[in-house]
Amino acid sequence: MTTLVQFKEIEKGIGLITLNRPEAANALSLQLLKELNETLNDVAKNRDIRVVLITGSGEKAFCAGADLKERKTMNEQQVRETVRLIGSTVNQVEALPQPVIAVMNGVAFGGGLELALACDIRVASTEAKMGLTEVSLGIIPGAGGTQRLPRLIGVGKAKELIFTARRISANEALEINLVNAVYDKEQLLEKATELALEIAKNAPLSLIQAKVAINKGIETDLTTGLKIEELAYNELLHTEDRMEGLVAFQEKRQPQYQGR
Repeated sequence: MTTLVQFKEIEKGIGLITLNRPEAANALSLQLLKELNETLNDVAKNRDIRVVLITGSGEKAFCAGADLKERKTMNEQQVRETVRLIGSTVNQVEALPQPVIAVMNGVAFGGGLELALACDIRVASTEAKMGLTEVSLGIIPGAGGTQRLPRLIGVGKAKELIFTARRISANEALEINLVNAVYDKEQLLEKATELALEIAKNAPLSLIQAKVAINKGIETDLTTGLKIEELAYNELLHTEDRMEGLVAFQEKRQPQYQGR
């Protein structure tokens, strides 16, 4: 049986997750979701992986969202369970301790864009198109799109995109800060890997705590957020990596972080 989710370490400390259903635009079938959950569980526990990239197989699609052909065969209860599964899988991406970069090599619609929104950073091919298109299908985004998109690009613009079900280009996405950068498709993975390596050279425990402080703090008022930052900072005070950073600075050399 074909593996629908592939994982490999493409550089030291850089893990690449690939959705591998190119014939179906990497749509989120039940089997793909099962394999993705298993992969995410393994990656979350792998201390050797410091940054995670997520992309789609082929040249046309990052992820086209839910598998609507499969969905047509389901009864109402099965649909509810599948929507919950997509939502929990997307949440699991957001909950990965490592920084996660969505490498959007093609279309990202519905659940596919929601998957990208759960990543920390998004880079896209010039040919990528994206949108939360659910209202055109008689539903609404059900895997975090109504919550994550407004937090990322602002309420007004998010409502416009969701209410119209509009599909936008990568350059339009860049203009509204939906993606961080846009590259030619031939350069996309290389540029994403360069960014990942730039991140991975830093202390892995610091990356984890910085992600916690940002993700948890953004949901609260400033006073609470500052307390969350303080607690995250304190988690690092007794680490070997913090001492290594100080010694390396004094010795004018690159630190060798071990994640301890």
